[in-house]
Amino acid sequence: MTDKILNWGLLSTAHINRALIPPLNASKRNRLRAVASRSQFAADSYAREQKIPRAFGSYEALLNDPETDVIYNPLPNHLHAEWTIKALEAGKHVLCEKPLALTLAEVDAMIAASQRTGKIVAEAFMYRHHPQTLKVKELVDNGDLGKLQMIKGSFTFALTRENDIRLKKEMGGGSIWDVGCYPISYARAVVGEEPLEVFGWQVSGPTGIDETFIGQMRFPNDIHAQFDCGFASPFHAFMEIVGTEGTLNIPVPFKPGKKEKIYLTRGSKTETIEIKGRELYRGEVEDMADAILLGEPPRISLKDSRGNVATILALLESAQIGKPISL
Repeated sequence: MTDKILNWGLLSTAHINRALIPPLNASKRNRLRAVASRSQFAADSYAREQKIPRAFGSYEALLNDPETDVIYNPLPNHLHAEWTIKALEAGKHVLCEKPLALTLAEVDAMIAASQRTGKIVAEAFMYRHHPQTLKVKELVDNGDLGKLQMIKGSFTFALTRENDIRLKKEMGGGSIWDVGCYPISYARAVVGEEPLEVFGWQVSGPTGIDETFIGQMRFPNDIHAQFDCGFASPFHAFMEIVGTEGTLNIPVPFKPGKKEKIYLTRGSKTETIEIKGRELYRGEVEDMADAILLGEPPRISLKDSRGNVATILALLESAQIGKPISL
């Protein structure tokens, strides 16, 4: 199947599509073939604007299209599970935006559907495929920091648009689902294990979502992580990894570009490590092609995605009851 070109369909005209369209158009193994919207007029307009060959006036019509191989699901969080499962049952592979789902029951249903249909599902955490993230993981695993002790991270920005779906609790809104999932995922990936216990605090906004969230995670071997996220503070994003022999600072952890620098400090010496990257979203597109065409496991497994959802749910529960939660 290595000579096959995968035909992709976009499930809606969501703004995030604009990040995926360029890498799909640049890839030799993937081709953007179709877009679906809830009306034919909207789908046609978007297809003309983005130069997409086919337009479907309903999500079901796209899923029923025999020439579409892969569905990109960027729908609101509360629709991820429903439409990913429908796509799988229609015989499509799916790249689903983060978070994969909002409950463990939904995640388990998605896993079962993937196993039942034999189709690939992967969560679209684009940063996990970038050379910078892979280099960070390599430095930690090689012992350049000594024994891992502490991970710190942050991802905040000021969300000022009224009626934004990220402010709607019933649609899976909230800062931890939108941006807090990044430092949580990053810490888990660096450690390579799931947290044993978590504790969280939140500041609720007018709509009941967590407008600000601060969390702690305790991992095996006395490794701890702290993070904050939110919609009420100016943009702020970083990751810092501390070991017995050194500290690694990642100034642009979640949306790295084609050229980035990370900083490894050991004693009084700080080493600047330059990393040649690539277009941010290209990695997740090529990872899907590797999984579908070559049979390679996706870099982000469904077990990994389930662990991230479980951690977020435990943190939210901790914030509600004011006590640590064991996983």
